[in-house]
Amino acid sequence: MSFLRKSVQLFSAVRQNAKMLGAVSAHRSYSSSPKSAEERATFPGFHDAPFVNDLKLTMPEDYAPIPIYRVMDRDGYILNEQEDPQLSQEVVEKMFRDMLLLSTMDKILYESQRQGRISFYMTNFGEEASHIGSAAALEMRDIIYGQYREAGVLVWRGFRIDQFIDQCYGNVDDLGRGKQMPVHYGSKELNFVTISSPLSTQIPQAVGAAYALKRRPNNDACVVCYFGEGAASEGDTHAAFNFAATLECPVILFCRNNGFAISTPSNEQYRGDGIAGRGPMGYGIATIRVDGTDVFAVYNAMKKAREYVLRENKPIVFEALAYRVGHHSTSDDSTAYRSADEIEVWNTLEHPISKLKSYMVHKGWFNEQQETEFVGNVRKQVLKQIAVSEKKLKPNWSEMFEGVYDTVPEHLKEQQRELEKHIETHKEFYPLKSFKQ
Repeated sequence: MSFLRKSVQLFSAVRQNAKMLGAVSAHRSYSSSPKSAEERATFPGFHDAPFVNDLKLTMPEDYAPIPIYRVMDRDGYILNEQEDPQLSQEVVEKMFRDMLLLSTMDKILYESQRQGRISFYMTNFGEEASHIGSAAALEMRDIIYGQYREAGVLVWRGFRIDQFIDQCYGNVDDLGRGKQMPVHYGSKELNFVTISSPLSTQIPQAVGAAYALKRRPNNDACVVCYFGEGAASEGDTHAAFNFAATLECPVILFCRNNGFAISTPSNEQYRGDGIAGRGPMGYGIATIRVDGTDVFAVYNAMKKAREYVLRENKPIVFEALAYRVGHHSTSDDSTAYRSADEIEVWNTLEHPISKLKSYMVHKGWFNEQQETEFVGNVRKQVLKQIAVSEKKLKPNWSEMFEGVYDTVPEHLKEQQRELEKHIETHKEFYPLKSFKQ
């Protein structure tokens, strides 16, 4: 009966459409003269587009590239005073200190890996402004889904040096209980969802979280999802963009386009107008593209993006263009695919910390001695914490079975019993004294 009822309804709709078309036809002239330019398509797959009667290919060059928004030039001068965010000296100094802290910590932990003290590390050189500028424009209640190069967001939110280093050493005080690779941070307290190694898995998850927020009465929080331009080649990114658009979710899809993914230059990674170009035409999503080395441009744009997604309950694509100054990770040698001279330009003239420093000099806010003392103190803290963290015990090995299921399933209990028996039988081959008992 349900099928019959639907068929009748469908037949009635077809008859009604036929009547409408007949009425329209009665007013048409069927001469050979051109159709009216005002006639527009009404197909269910797409509507509100004009008909044409001359066939042409639509080419990429028919569209102007999305412009890059910036506030400062490379010398730290404000280009348009109306775009100056007018941040207080206190806020700008915190931005600068947090960028210095991140850079200093990166240098030491990178060397720590090279010395064999930790297994892996990834630096953030050249992208500090994208982290700090975006984090400063958000509220603590906003939820962050990171990829693995957003440590500056955590620095801004208050993640401590000991928490960074405990995670990299995977000891008993690591919030992730030693279950993750180094730099896979997470903090429930700071609304920063724990990082996953596989690329792009966080993007559809972030859209889902944003949809859940949207359904809350009087919601006042959004989701920000960070990812790289290499991750944007994954299928999960397409699915996430499409869900974000069609479900109208308050999520900021923040692409850190640093030009090289893991080792693939962007001209080999994609075609078209970068990642931003996919937003308005590809998915019908509002889009912003900014200079990711300009902390004020990122700050202003993130403020605007946050206001938009909360007001409209819709997503936004946010592309921050920067340059990955460091290697992709300790597993990479970036000189194999780019020149040292090119890296030096971006590590000096176009470096985000240098730009902000120049701005502070112009304002009379910079003090060379204070910077030197601050960097020296951070170095001491990091080195001291490494000495402490590497001596801490590892979490008890049995904790690998915990923290996923509310009730541990029987097959995992069986595996745990097997492992307990194995370790008891062969304990002389395992460094059990290094693990919490």
